[in-house]
Order: sequence, then structure tokens, then C-alpha cells
Amino acid sequence: MIRVTVWNEYAHEKTDEKVREIYPNGIHNAIADFLRCDDIVVRTATLDDEECGLTEEVLNDTDVLLWWGHMKHQMVPDEVAVRVRDAVLKGMGAIFLHSGHHSKPFKMLMGTSGNLSWREDGDMERIWTVSPGHPIAQGIGRYFELPHEETYAEPFSIPQPDDIVFMGWYEGGEVFRSGCTFHRENGKIFYFQPGHESFPTYYDSNVQTIIRNAVKWACPVKRVDALECPHIKKIGTE
Repeated sequence: MIRVTVWNEYAHEKTDEKVREIYPNGIHNAIADFLRCDDIVVRTATLDDEECGLTEEVLNDTDVLLWWGHMKHQMVPDEVAVRVRDAVLKGMGAIFLHSGHHSKPFKMLMGTSGNLSWREDGDMERIWTVSPGHPIAQGIGRYFELPHEETYAEPFSIPQPDDIVFMGWYEGGEVFRSGCTFHRENGKIFYFQPGHESFPTYYDSNVQTIIRNAVKWACPVKRVDALECPHIKKIGTE
């Protein structure tokens, strides 16, 4: 079983009627609903939970963490962000969705601002599969279209990705690296851009397939108990 935790700040759904109509039980539960299956078990956590629901015990019991945040990045305590970062470095997989590019854990793991260009016109987005052989792209065609999405555009202030799996194109001509992978020590990271709260993106079958694939790809290969810099002896003198 792959143990997944879906984290959502859970703010827009409480204050915006349009968002509440689309995701009446919260974005986290919409994602959890399509992830649950015979080999994936899911728990959810939100900003309102004690320690944001991301205690040491929860993270130790999580193979892959999905993160959705937007308007309350700064409300996540630094110690929680460090705890998430360290869990990834120890081997936990992480998937940062949409505005998660500005979350504290993502910026800590990338070492950059995570800044990008954006506008919110509800344009159509065409998402191109640029690495069709990648495990995260399996079951996805040459491209698929989302009728409405928030426009994200280059430049995107991230380190050079290990792989660019998907590239987004918008009606205004903008392009964006919409699906990128990274390795950080023992952990694997996938950033996936679609998922603006005002649109029903997480009900799209292609988006759901990509996130399921990403969970399986990000599942730990190796996980360590601690981050340490061990003293070693010369070979032959042990």
C-alpha cells in the first residue's frame, strides 16, 4: 500500500461561494476521493489541524505528500515547513500542486523564489506531453485541454528540472513548464501546475491520471531515519 497524505490550506472553500460550489468538501477531499484505490490509502490534513496536521508521526507514516496552498502560505509555521523539507530529504515523495510553487516547503527544497508570471482570465490551457516515456505521462495523449485555467507563464524561477514532463500553452500565447520533476537527496518531487480553485480541474480525468501516476512515481525507493554526516573509516581499516 502507498500511504498518501493530501494537505490543503482549506481557505478558499470557506470564503468563496463559487469555490465551495465546485469543491463542497474541500479540494483535499476531491483529490483524496479519486486517489483512493486498492493500493493507495489516503489521509487528509489542513492548516486548521494541530501542527497543520503534519506531525512527525504523520510524515513518518506518509509515503507521498500532496500539497495545495495559495492564500495562506505564510500561515504555515516555519518549523512545520522544515519538518516537511526534511521528510522529503529523508525519502518521502512530494507533489506540489498549482500555487504550491510559493509554499514554504517548495521554496526550501528548490532554493529559489518560485516566482512566475500570471493572469486570471479563465483562458483555455492546452497541456502538451513533452516526455511521453516518463512514468508520470503514462495514459496521457500528445496533449489535452482544460477549458479554463489560471494562466501561469515563464519565466518560472525554479532550478533546472530533472525532467519536464508537461508544457502548458494558453490562449494568450504564454507557455509554462507545467509538470516538472526533481530529486532532493533521497526524495522525489513533482510540481504540477493545473488546479486553480475557481475551476473544476481536479475532476478532469487526465489530471487525475497524472496525479495517480505521480504518486506511484514519487513513492520512496530509499528512506532514512535521520539526516546525518557520518564519520567513516578508510576501507580495510574497519
